[in-house]
Amino acid sequence: MHRRFLRFAWIALLVLPACATTADREFVSDRISVVARGSGSDVILIPGLTGHREEWWGDVVETLDDRYRLHLVQVNGFAGTAPGANVQGPVSVPVAEEMARYIRETDLDRPAVIGHSMGGTIGMMLAARHPDVVGRLMVVDMMPSMGAFFGPAGETPEGLRGIADQARAQILEAPPGTGFIAQLFEGMTLNTEMQPVLMRLARESDRQTVANAFHELVVTDMRPELARMSAPVTVLYAQPPNVQVPADQFDASMAGLYANAADATLVRIDNSRHFIQWDQPARFIAEVDKFMSR
Repeated sequence: MHRRFLRFAWIALLVLPACATTADREFVSDRISVVARGSGSDVILIPGLTGHREEWWGDVVETLDDRYRLHLVQVNGFAGTAPGANVQGPVSVPVAEEMARYIRETDLDRPAVIGHSMGGTIGMMLAARHPDVVGRLMVVDMMPSMGAFFGPAGETPEGLRGIADQARAQILEAPPGTGFIAQLFEGMTLNTEMQPVLMRLARESDRQTVANAFHELVVTDMRPELARMSAPVTVLYAQPPNVQVPADQFDASMAGLYANAADATLVRIDNSRHFIQWDQPARFIAEVDKFMSR
């Protein structure tokens, strides 16, 4: 009996490690953390500047995790989390690299990636620089060159550096969630219940990390890299109220910004501001379902 037990234990030691999947192991990073929930096809959700992994997506998470296995990303330094390595230097670039490592180390098979705002930039970096790991990409209300908002048409990233430097200085001078960031976030949603949430997340975020991340976004232009993406891309966008041009002209501008993406579908969402997932949750879920069926 004793010998039989020992033999069983020895076989178990040999077999169990081989049966364990990489997805069962803890992923450790000084840039991000990821929580998985739900079941079905894998979908990675990347929030934007100051974002919390769940609050940033609002109630849509409760619906989506009934249909898909969600991998909710938290960028360190945002929404009350310790900044870790994100406190110094760029944020989006190293976070995109960590996302590629997460996909590989957890053995995900070309998952879908959905990124909102800054998360959309990270998604573009991931899909362009690691095209082998992304199955499809959805960018929610983000341009490949955010500098288009801050400088004249055709301005280079280097030409925008002075504006980026000034914005970073203003963020560092003011208490978290006030000053420049408060002005930036004001009016980004039509959902009156979520506007205070957005401001709270900003106040809870590390000021240095936010300043560095915003500076990086202003001087980042992903347009030349879009051609490297092999995954199909869906872009959801809303026209900002302060962009006083006809709808067809704004649509043409968005199409031009994504012209280098070989397989891009652009979808205009009306009656919404920047937070489409808060302002038009049913439409957002429908577009995610359509995106997943492509």
